[in-house]
Amino acid sequence: MRGREWARPVRPVRREVLSAVPELEEGRPPLLFVPGFGHGAWAFAEHWLGHAASRGFGAHAVSLRGHGGSGPAPDATLRAYAHDVVQVAAGLPRQAVLVGHGAGALVVAHALARYPARAAVLVAPVLGGWATLGAALRGNPLGTLPALVGGPLRLNRRQLFSRELPEEQARGYVSRLGRAGRRAQWQLLTGRDPEPPVGDPPVLVVGSPDDRVVPAAALTRAARRFGSAPLLFPGMGHDLMLDARWREPVDAILDWLEKDPTPTA
Repeated sequence: MRGREWARPVRPVRREVLSAVPELEEGRPPLLFVPGFGHGAWAFAEHWLGHAASRGFGAHAVSLRGHGGSGPAPDATLRAYAHDVVQVAAGLPRQAVLVGHGAGALVVAHALARYPARAAVLVAPVLGGWATLGAALRGNPLGTLPALVGGPLRLNRRQLFSRELPEEQARGYVSRLGRAGRRAQWQLLTGRDPEPPVGDPPVLVVGSPDDRVVPAAALTRAARRFGSAPLLFPGMGHDLMLDARWREPVDAILDWLEKDPTPTA
């Protein structure tokens, strides 16, 4: 029993969930996509939700509070974000696969300690700590420094996308980015590590060695934490789900899931 959960419950908020369902129900586990800081469910609705549905997976994406079409939450915490994910996952018809991108992967890691996921996928995971800050300062000092004093963290086109993505399309995506809660941004750098996952689900780490947000060494460390090696896609940016070659990573994720990494609960 988690005493804090009862003593200080997370404030409810309107949650935006976008979905795509397959034409024929095949009993596959639903996927719940969790965007990173500044992104909303739209980032997965652009390509990955429909593509997953075309391959027989019910696909859903949640906008964390304060993001996308979810309710405002300027003082949101990582705990509140994880609560949103657990609540949405618990409302799906079957045990879900959690897929987190960027800082959304850290949110998923916290949610795994509270929700018995079928499996999890961490896409370009930003798992926090001072190494994350160092990489951000090196890659984008002007966009990172304001976040240290409560301002917004601003990611740029060069960090998020490869040169293959047309400039107009990239600018359109960047213009849609919002901001995470001030406390959540700080906890990303200073917060505690997530607790161990419930039920020890299989975890796949996916990323690009050319990611300007998450260094290749960080991808390797993240995968080792879960006893595996990262699945890498050279030549792509941080936002794999929006980049020009978006099909490659999502097809690899779905191929991995089709191998049935863990029995159905």
